[in-house]
Amino acid sequence: METKSDDKKMSALKKFGFGFADIGGNLFFTAMGFWALAYLTDTVMLSASLAGIVVMVAKVWDAVTDPIVGYLSDKTYTRWGRRRPYILFGAVPFGFFVWLFFTNPNFTDQNLLFIYMLILLCLVNTAMTVVNIPYSSLTPELTEDYDERSSLNTYRFVLAGFGTIIGAVVVSAIKNNFADDSLGFSVSGAVMGAIITISSLVTFFSVREKKLRKNVLPKEKQKGFKETYAFVFKNKAFMILLIAFTCHLMIATFLQGIMIYYLKYIHNESDTTMIMSVFLIVIILSVPLSTLISKKIGKRAVYQIGFAEAAILCVIIFFVGHRTSLTVLTYLMGVLGIGIGFMYATPWSMIPDTIEWDVLKTGVRSEGSYYGIWTFMSKFGQAIAIGITGVILDIAGYVPDTVQSNNVILAIRSIAGIIPAVIAIITIILLFKYPITKEVYNKIISEIAQKDSEKNNL
Repeated sequence: METKSDDKKMSALKKFGFGFADIGGNLFFTAMGFWALAYLTDTVMLSASLAGIVVMVAKVWDAVTDPIVGYLSDKTYTRWGRRRPYILFGAVPFGFFVWLFFTNPNFTDQNLLFIYMLILLCLVNTAMTVVNIPYSSLTPELTEDYDERSSLNTYRFVLAGFGTIIGAVVVSAIKNNFADDSLGFSVSGAVMGAIITISSLVTFFSVREKKLRKNVLPKEKQKGFKETYAFVFKNKAFMILLIAFTCHLMIATFLQGIMIYYLKYIHNESDTTMIMSVFLIVIILSVPLSTLISKKIGKRAVYQIGFAEAAILCVIIFFVGHRTSLTVLTYLMGVLGIGIGFMYATPWSMIPDTIEWDVLKTGVRSEGSYYGIWTFMSKFGQAIAIGITGVILDIAGYVPDTVQSNNVILAIRSIAGIIPAVIAIITIILLFKYPITKEVYNKIISEIAQKDSEKNNL
């Protein structure tokens, strides 16, 4: 049986190669968060309610497929490993369907348009799942060191930050070069699709898996689907972190989805390039800082600080943002980026720690199953946030490309301010119950090593 090296430190090149896939992955998440709803309502010309339902239902479908793909990757054994084949064979379909989604079909019938965009978005999300779940599941397999996992995810999310910039800023820049919005989105979709495919393939060729790691049992001895997920839901630390991460993504989704509307209808600014560049650059710069601080005060505390800062800034934006100049709003968004940056990579360095509890109890590594349910709930949270955004706008009386009523303006302000702030405060309180500190984690790893030693001596 092959075992993982005792070396705790990974080379910078390997960390870089591992993180490269998230340039494309985060490009996708950001483009969907910032542009999907506005693209569907203002370019494809779906009603706000139908557009919200399309994104919400597709997210729910996406969430359902996540645990299935995660479980299948746990059971996959090839000469390339358990996870890498999914990245290889999913890379091209993922990029292709992204381009197709952002190519306007120009249907006039609302029902036909609704069905077409719903099916297409489900295909996009399925292809993304095939790549993203096995990719995320690689993290705990590359290192068991508590701090090294933070470092690994720092590389990943700094690179992911560049994907975020491409998704939010470069897409806008490309689109704005075309008089026809439909053509602009299609070209942007082609560029995004190419980056997604290439970045996934770079990671495939950069990272090597062990064919069989320690604590991975032969197929015939592994837990079944129901038994696997029964252990997942019994893992207290994981469940607390899962809820916090879901809330974190709901906050991000509310902010991403509404920001185009906020700038366009409150500040009469259709070009989001400057404000989003500042916001995203601050997020990227804050990720390494959050990693350094986490080594001093712990991962949970850093995560809570991120939520607290985000809550404060969202409240300020609600009460002040609509009355200020665009320059002041840009400054506020930059400060908000610090909190979002602290929330960005931290949970991804915490989830592998919670998985070790399962390994201690069962002797089996089921990383794919954990990451499957992780993204299941996170996407469910995103779906709810997007659906709520569309419904609130429709109820308030939103009409594209016209002066909005006071009710619509209040709805936009609330989605960008009060709603995320309330979610953040609730999450801070919940995280006080998260039990895994560095000391607890090291004790778990020590007990796992002792069990392995006893097995080897039999």
